[in-house]
Amino acid sequence: MSVPSYLAVDSGGSGLRIAVGIPGREPAALRETREPLRTGARGIDPAHLMTQLVPLVRALTAEAGVSGPTTAVVGAAGFATLGGALRAELPDALARELGVRDVALAADAVTAYVGALGPRPGAVLAAGTGLIAIGTDLTGWRRADGWGHLLGDCGSGAWIGRAGLEAALRAHDGRAGGSAPLLARTEDRFGPVHGLPSLLYPRTDRPALLASFAPEVAACAVHDPVAADLLRTAARHMADSALAVCPAGGEPEVALTGGLFRLGDALLVPLREELAAQLPHARQVPAEGDPLHGSVRIATDLSTGRLALPGDPTMLYVVRTETE
Repeated sequence: MSVPSYLAVDSGGSGLRIAVGIPGREPAALRETREPLRTGARGIDPAHLMTQLVPLVRALTAEAGVSGPTTAVVGAAGFATLGGALRAELPDALARELGVRDVALAADAVTAYVGALGPRPGAVLAAGTGLIAIGTDLTGWRRADGWGHLLGDCGSGAWIGRAGLEAALRAHDGRAGGSAPLLARTEDRFGPVHGLPSLLYPRTDRPALLASFAPEVAACAVHDPVAADLLRTAARHMADSALAVCPAGGEPEVALTGGLFRLGDALLVPLREELAAQLPHARQVPAEGDPLHGSVRIATDLSTGRLALPGDPTMLYVVRTETE
């Protein structure tokens, strides 16, 4: 006899990651897609999400030998600013198509937080192409940065890559602050620097292209003081954001999550030093899991009535929809 299951979703820039399982157990089945959700005038498109989700969930529950999910958690990039249509339509759509009763819609920063720390007070730095800091004292959420590569994301992969390319161009021009090693790596990767503007500015994936140069900065930092200083500055920006969201009292925890930290010690050493200096009351801990793990945790707690995280319409929106 099959038993009720949960559905956990992580929606990011490259597509969906989906898990189904039984509360209290490891996910029974996992699947990924490579089609990002569409956005429009009303924000993230709930119909497009359901078109992708429904057949996958039905296949996964059959594969895992469980009944349809009674609880669903959807963590979505952009939910905080583009989640209006999801809040208005997705709970009813999930109830109608899949029989879901309890729904939590979350910003991907929240699922990253819960995946890294669980339901404990603290702060999480989520860094990849972009960067956002999120923190909670379990009575409310605070977030810092996440403003995109033109207005913020300070210390992110795109920020580091852009700063590295600027240092390369300074060396090309003979201006102060230039880096000959970064200039050489720029030309190896992109060709003559006079072609950079025409290569970079028209691209719709400009943040990702900038971030692709961050590993070159980290590689140069071992022997190039300009590159090392760029990473130190990035670390300082990250610590500034963590300080802005971390609870001031108690003994909060701070964790790092995201692909940027694969740059290794060139970034992690100065970042740990900056965090220790700016947040001496906080304990630095390794992230326990990723955003999909966070969605699974929220789904498990929601299905068993143990969800202790603060609700917020733009961060963690919880609704119960009765089915016939």
